[in-house]
Amino acid sequence: MFGSFASSRLALILRRLRGRFGISAPRVAVRTHLPWYWRALSVILLAGASLALAGWIYDAGRQFAGFHQGASEQEIASMRERIDALKAELESARKVADSSESRLRIESTSQERLAKQISALEEENSRLKADLATFESLAGGQTGNSGLAISRLQILPAGNGQYRYSLLLAQTGDKKDKEFNGVIQLVAIVQRGKETAMMQFPAADDPAASQYRVSFRHFRRLEGTFKVAGEARIQRVEARVVQDGVVKASQSVSL
Repeated sequence: MFGSFASSRLALILRRLRGRFGISAPRVAVRTHLPWYWRALSVILLAGASLALAGWIYDAGRQFAGFHQGASEQEIASMRERIDALKAELESARKVADSSESRLRIESTSQERLAKQISALEEENSRLKADLATFESLAGGQTGNSGLAISRLQILPAGNGQYRYSLLLAQTGDKKDKEFNGVIQLVAIVQRGKETAMMQFPAADDPAASQYRVSFRHFRRLEGTFKVAGEARIQRVEARVVQDGVVKASQSVSL
């Protein structure tokens, strides 16, 4: 009995040794022990090499594709310089255009002013020629016994029933050195529908009657306005020079 127990125990030990050191035993790896800081350093070096290699591959790919960073930055800088130069040229062109436009405005305004002055001078010249002809006729003795004359009577419509008048008074002969004092009267023949009436300016109660008083020695040009009703139409106007209630000279014009 003791022998069977011993043999079974021996068989169990042999089986265990066969399982540990036999063909079916587990594999055992033998490794050299390294400190942790060497392992960390190797990891850092490997990561740095990988990053450098990746950067080199990226830069090589950009160069191969034509997107070199240095060339791109240089091109961008060149384009910015060109844009700045174009902006400066545009600003200079705008200043020149503004200056030219201002000069054109000044020249246009000056030409318009000059044209108005020329027109006014031409009108003044024509009026002076007419005045000269009038004075020559007056010097020829066409003033009548009173020595007064009315010439160049004009009546022009100004709209809304208003009319503008102008005339020239002259005094010649023996009384030309004496001052004349009197009034001007305008007698208008107006038509209202089928009726014809006579209107006098200034009227008896006209507050502007003082504007029709005249005082002169040799000659005087008179201008003014008078107004009639809007529906009235003037047919004829007579201008009179009155002194002390006596008509010294007159002239009439038809419209």
